[in-house]
Amino acid sequence: MVARVLLPTKKVLDFPITALRFDEQVQTILKWASRRESKSVYVANVHMLIEAHWHPQFATVLRNADIVTPDGMPLVWMMRKMGAIYQDRVAGMDIFLALCQRTQTQNLSIFFLGSQTEILSRMRKRLEQEFPQMKIAAMEPLPFRPLTETEDEALVQKINSSGASAVLISLGCPKQENWIAQHKGKIQAVMIGLGGVFPVYAGIHKRAPRIVRDLGLEWLYRWIQEPRRLCGRYAKTIPLFIWLATKQLLSSSRIAAVFLHETGD
Repeated sequence: MVARVLLPTKKVLDFPITALRFDEQVQTILKWASRRESKSVYVANVHMLIEAHWHPQFATVLRNADIVTPDGMPLVWMMRKMGAIYQDRVAGMDIFLALCQRTQTQNLSIFFLGSQTEILSRMRKRLEQEFPQMKIAAMEPLPFRPLTETEDEALVQKINSSGASAVLISLGCPKQENWIAQHKGKIQAVMIGLGGVFPVYAGIHKRAPRIVRDLGLEWLYRWIQEPRRLCGRYAKTIPLFIWLATKQLLSSSRIAAVFLHETGD
């Protein structure tokens, strides 16, 4: 049995976030994809970490992932404070674009799963224009209801027989992460949860400008676009994240102070 190689991580709210720069994380995903390894990649933001904080079962799912990328800038800032000083953002949309670009020359195909037929249709049209050499294994929407056991087995068979090296999944957090965890070992491809990337790429929603993203205000940009859907979520998650992150940083500072005192530095 091949030993599992653990990637470097930094803990944010007690959850391990992969401490590699953007290109290193993408290269790791492509290496796994070329071997059609069954791997789980989650794209983490404040909402995901708070979901894990609230729900122990989802916390276990997050801790067992092969990669958890720092999508939200608050996670990047926390990782830098915890010692990963060169950590950059590894956002879902940027992973999506990088994979579409790089798989064109590596004979790898991508299976797009979830979302709605209209969104997938718009995505296909844009992908064919922007990445003409990219291989689309298939695009498959999913119903809002859970699949029956027979339907799920048929879907797994369809994905594996398509030859896809990567499966990009849009079901929303935490549904997509739970789905990936349940299919680890069944689907012979790297599975990546990309949530809201599909409707943004399809042109349904707009992505925040670069300066807004760099300032860590993408949540505000999204809230302006979808105030009714996001208002309640942000009210519950952002203040709690700030409180827990502050506690973690203060605790780390106290531990560092004790260590320096005991070593005489």
